Amino acid sequence: MSQTNKLKIFNDPIYGFITIPNSLIYDLIQHPYFQRLRRISQMGLSYLVYPGAHHTRFHHALGAMHMMQKAVEVLRFKEVIISKEEENALYIAILLHDIGHGPFSHAMEHSIVEEVNHEQISLLFMTKLNEEFNGQLRLAIQVFKGEYHRKFMLQLISSQLDMDRMDYLKRDSFYSGVAEGNINSDRLIQMFNVMNDVLVMEEKGIYSIEKFLMARRLMYWQAYLHKTSLVAELTLTKALQRAKELLRKGIKIECSRPLKYFMEHNVTLEKFYNSDLDTFAQLDDYDIISALKEWQYHDDFILSSLSKMIINRDLSKVKLNSEKFPAEVLEEMTARFVKKHQISQQEAKYFIFRGKIKNQAYSKDAEPIRILKKDKTIEDVVEASDQLNLKALSKPVTKYYICYPKQLEEI
Repeated sequence: MSQTNKLKIFNDPIYGFITIPNSLIYDLIQHPYFQRLRRISQMGLSYLVYPGAHHTRFHHALGAMHMMQKAVEVLRFKEVIISKEEENALYIAILLHDIGHGPFSHAMEHSIVEEVNHEQISLLFMTKLNEEFNGQLRLAIQVFKGEYHRKFMLQLISSQLDMDRMDYLKRDSFYSGVAEGNINSDRLIQMFNVMNDVLVMEEKGIYSIEKFLMARRLMYWQAYLHKTSLVAELTLTKALQRAKELLRKGIKIECSRPLKYFMEHNVTLEKFYNSDLDTFAQLDDYDIISALKEWQYHDDFILSSLSKMIINRDLSKVKLNSEKFPAEVLEEMTARFVKKHQISQQEAKYFIFRGKIKNQAYSKDAEPIRILKKDKTIEDVVEASDQLNLKALSKPVTKYYICYPKQLEEI
């Protein structure tokens, strides 16, 4: 195939045309590991709340790469020296930053692949691809791990104002229809600069940053931590945990080969690289959904009930509160449910449980967003802003929840 055939374009509903910068990036996109992301939804089960939210991690990875292309252009215009090799490393690292996500990532991490998180799996995929591509991903991996001396390169990939967040806020807001999440990414990127190899934002961009942080906070409450999305994800986690428990007791469970493999084996990071990575690459949303469709007819009351809840969107009730729900409430509901369905206290925990969620738009503990002032001094955005709301946005807000089946009357 000639070189020119690889310089294709993608039509994106948000940015218009996204160009593939070179043939190596094209070959990475074409790789089965990356193509798998077409079958993994970016927002998990959020489509049960926002019917439009069916966009994929494939889509998001390309969008983040597109943002990175714009960032490189802006920084070079401001006379920041970025070599061809560094530019390529940035594109590869942002393109592959989410490649380790499994289907319904957080539910998977809390039930099946418990020992290994998606960041570690992303790194394993990158290492494997680096071998296949004869070491061409070496610098991208160095940047991704934070081992490269030019700090701003990692900040563009992973920080409180990175290309990942910039694309997912814009994209998730577009597809879910939650307009509050929309941000002016062009304006933000135009304000980028680099001082002493650290990423800074020019002072005149401060209102855009405030809008960005506000949008992030609203997207968390309205989309990512929406109570129906929350209960759907928790129900899926419980269904997977139950299936795993039954399988390990020797009870027959129908599901795809890769899903069964991860339910039967305890997966560790060491083992993952050698034998489990290719099996993991076979997993996507379809394995989980088809398993749930099968499990809704299983003899086990718990597994079939949880599976039906998701398939038919007949989910449990969720109550949110600023205070913890008392244990007595939980105990009383559990007792009623146990009596009604003749199951054990332990089994009732699959249906009645409590927990908490936390939302913090800007973390003071993480690396700050730095503002470059007109006198060339650098200040944390919270100090530089004349808005009190940024101080409020850096305070974590915790909400407590309780979930219980609808048939239990109101608390």
